[in-house]
Amino acid sequence: MGNGLSDQTPILSSFPSFQSLHIVILGLDCAGKTTVLYRLQFNEFVNTVPTKGFNTEKIRVTLGNSKAVTFHFWDVGGQEKLRPLWKSYTRCTDGIIFVVDSVDVERMEEAKTELHKITRISENQGVPVLLIANKQDLRNCLSLSEVEKLLALSEISSSTPWHLQPTCAIIGDGLREGLEKLYEMIIKRRKMLKQQKKKR
Repeated sequence: MGNGLSDQTPILSSFPSFQSLHIVILGLDCAGKTTVLYRLQFNEFVNTVPTKGFNTEKIRVTLGNSKAVTFHFWDVGGQEKLRPLWKSYTRCTDGIIFVVDSVDVERMEEAKTELHKITRISENQGVPVLLIANKQDLRNCLSLSEVEKLLALSEISSSTPWHLQPTCAIIGDGLREGLEKLYEMIIKRRKMLKQQKKKR
C-alpha cells in the first residue's frame, strides 16, 4: 500500500553504497520506534525504555540484490512535550519512518494528527515516508486497510510518496521489506530532483 511507487524498475543499483542516508524515526510514545531501531542494528530483540530525547545509530543494511546501504537513523522520543522538536530532526532528511501501534486504536487519531503535521511542513514536502504498522502479530491489531483509513493516508499530499508496511518489530517481520520500499522511494525522488535541476 502506498503512493509514488507505480514503476517497479530495479533502482537499487543506482546509489553509491558508501553514502549514508539520513532517516528520522517518529511516532507516538510506546509505538515501538526504539524496538525497530535496535532490531535493525542487532537483529535481535532489545528491551527498551521510553526515549527521553533521541537515539542515533549508523546501520549498514543489506537490501535486495545483496546491496549494502548505510542508514543513519535518528529515533526521536514520541512524548507530547518532545513532538515540537521533531521538525528540527526532519530538516534535510532523506526519509521519515513513522511508527504506529496497530493495537492502540484509541490513539490512532493522535497519530494521524502528528503524521499530517510533520508531512505538511514545507521542508518535508516530497520526503518519502515509510509508515510502519507495528505489532501486527497481536490478535486484536487493526488491519492495514483500517490503519490506512484511520491515518487518512489518502489525504497526504500527492507530492509525498509513502508506503504502509505491516511489521512486528520484536521479531523483525516486515522491517527489511519496508526499508527496501523506503530506499526505492528515496532513489526515485533523488532522480526526479536531479532531472528538475537539469531542466533549469
